[in-house]
Amino acid sequence: MKQLPVITALMILFAAGPLGIVAAEAAGPVKAIGVENEYADVISQIGGKFVKVEAIVSDPNTDPHSFEASPKIAKQFAAADLIVKNGVGYDEWADKIIAAAARPKRKVIDVQQLLGLPDSTPNPHLWYDPKTMPAVAKAVGDALAEVDPAHAADFHANADKFIASLEPWNAAIAAFKAKHNKTPIAATEPVANYLLEAMGFDILTPFSLQKAIMDGNDPAPQDVTTQNNLFTGGKVKAFAYNQQVTSALTKSFLDLAKKNGIPVVGVYETMPTPGYTYQSWMLAEVAALDKAVTEKVSTETLQKGH
Repeated sequence: MKQLPVITALMILFAAGPLGIVAAEAAGPVKAIGVENEYADVISQIGGKFVKVEAIVSDPNTDPHSFEASPKIAKQFAAADLIVKNGVGYDEWADKIIAAAARPKRKVIDVQQLLGLPDSTPNPHLWYDPKTMPAVAKAVGDALAEVDPAHAADFHANADKFIASLEPWNAAIAAFKAKHNKTPIAATEPVANYLLEAMGFDILTPFSLQKAIMDGNDPAPQDVTTQNNLFTGGKVKAFAYNQQVTSALTKSFLDLAKKNGIPVVGVYETMPTPGYTYQSWMLAEVAALDKAVTEKVSTETLQKGH
């Protein structure tokens, strides 16, 4: 059953009067939302016990591109002191709710704007870029410090700690690139492309095919032929397969990769839970890619994190 459209959800919420807004002003921990659960995880690590964080898009078994809001989500947004959203059209439904449930002192971090990226940015999966979360962490620390000045030192210290904790991931990326730069790889979508590029992979799948699948469109036949030839011709050392947006076409690629002995690495748009933090998730993806290239071992599904 389809959920109610955003505007309908907001009408239901605000027809009930200002009760939700009054409750939001009550004393207690800072109320924060990470629209995607990877951002919620970062907020939680920085806010600690002084922040109550909710993730909106968190199911690793669903397609985030087709997400629809509900009255419950509208109410969560209305009460939030801090919201972190991705931008680049990935979660534009959230913009409508934020605008309809405006609060003068609320902090909204749009990661696209934070990074200074244009609307035409072709790949919206910004959390796979090693440059993204350090900027997000600093912005979250600053925003929380403004909302709750009494704990500003904690927020800033936790932000610094989070940024430092990304060093093993950055080191793993650099180590792989030093040994395996220009390794050819195929993909279904540009989900992990920022990470693949940072690791030095040569992504041979036409971007036009990746974008078509991402947008829910049929790729050009010549692009499908090119992709198939990557597997049958043994032209790639690994296949990055989006586990959340699948179809008969992506399954045909998966089957062809397996048939031709191409190791498969599952990638995700939302952080697999439970058991993962953002850091351990990203490290697990790098480890799986390394294993695919060096040992020809597939990791189709990430298991519980460390």
